[in-house]
Amino acid sequence: MDTGLLIALLNPTIALALGAAFAVLWFHQRHRPYLAVLAASYCLSAPGFLLQYFTLPVGVVLTKLISNVCFTIAACCLSGAVVARHGRRVPYVGIFVATGGGLATFMWFMFVQPDLTWRVLGMNFGFGALSLLVAAELRTVRSNGPTEKILFVLSLLSGLNFIVRTLIVVIAHGPFPTYDGFYGSSYWTTALLSHALMSLLIALCLFTAAALDVMRALKAETHTDPLSGILNRRGFEERATLLLDQCGKAGFPVALVLADLDHFKALNDRHGHEAGDRVIADFAAKLRSATGARGAAGRIGGEEFAVLLPISDLASARLFAEAIRTFYSTGAIDGLPPGTRVTASFGVAARTGKEGLMPLMRRADEALYKAKKNGRDSVRLSYERPETAVVAEPLTG
Repeated sequence: MDTGLLIALLNPTIALALGAAFAVLWFHQRHRPYLAVLAASYCLSAPGFLLQYFTLPVGVVLTKLISNVCFTIAACCLSGAVVARHGRRVPYVGIFVATGGGLATFMWFMFVQPDLTWRVLGMNFGFGALSLLVAAELRTVRSNGPTEKILFVLSLLSGLNFIVRTLIVVIAHGPFPTYDGFYGSSYWTTALLSHALMSLLIALCLFTAAALDVMRALKAETHTDPLSGILNRRGFEERATLLLDQCGKAGFPVALVLADLDHFKALNDRHGHEAGDRVIADFAAKLRSATGARGAAGRIGGEEFAVLLPISDLASARLFAEAIRTFYSTGAIDGLPPGTRVTASFGVAARTGKEGLMPLMRRADEALYKAKKNGRDSVRLSYERPETAVVAEPLTG
């Protein structure tokens, strides 16, 4: 087997292997459709490379057309999958213009005004424009992590490879009047090697991104309470500790709110566990909505919840708790009989000095105990006084 054939078989072999790998990933992660699109993209590029070297019985012209159609569809799939994976809206119009323009130019200089050099330039410029379009889409997410930044850089390099490398080689060693000697030219050799390298680098980056997606999902599962949809105790403690550390370094105040649903066991006994689950999910949804992305909300026990509020003092945390208490106690909950009123009690503590999470939670819990003991459906505050122990104070008019 000659060296030219070995080089020609390099890209389709790599493409099929990568396509199979992405297909296996998708088989085990059906909820990530972009993996299936990536598998289709690499599998479609394999016949594209093969048909650049081998000719079908339909003749050279149609073989080249089929090959470039395979490349075009593969490039569209790859670009769409990369953009979709990062949560961006796929720019279908831009993709169609870039690849459609390249394919239209190829067909014009294939059937209307035959010219191999312009066919090469047309297809490469189309793929280059597509790569730069993907880079533009990834520009806004490149700071999200190392894989996003690497994919952004690779998209730029791919665009330069298609446009700049092609121009340099064509100017230096072109034009190419026919296919005679074309597959031994410097253009074809550099094209095969550069495409093989870029395909591997992009695929490795996408494999890393897929692995990180799985790791994030697993971490979310281990840190999230399945019933309420907010952080579980472990997740809350990790998130709260991080926020306390960040606020401590910045000198920002922090407050903690503990909440406990009133008479929850009686509600479960009277209306059933399914109704109890709905109550927990409804209360958690209100906490999550009120907390927003800045703070941390978690379910730390059966019917007990915690919210850490960065950049909040005792007064603002009190207002937060009062708003939740009032809003929740006056609202209806689906699945419960009309007129059924569910209330919650709250304990609030503000951080003093370098106080850690556990001492802060103990003080908030003491305030919550006061609220439960003195009639429930209320908010109590914990004041830290240097001369005395921690004291839970009731709210006054």
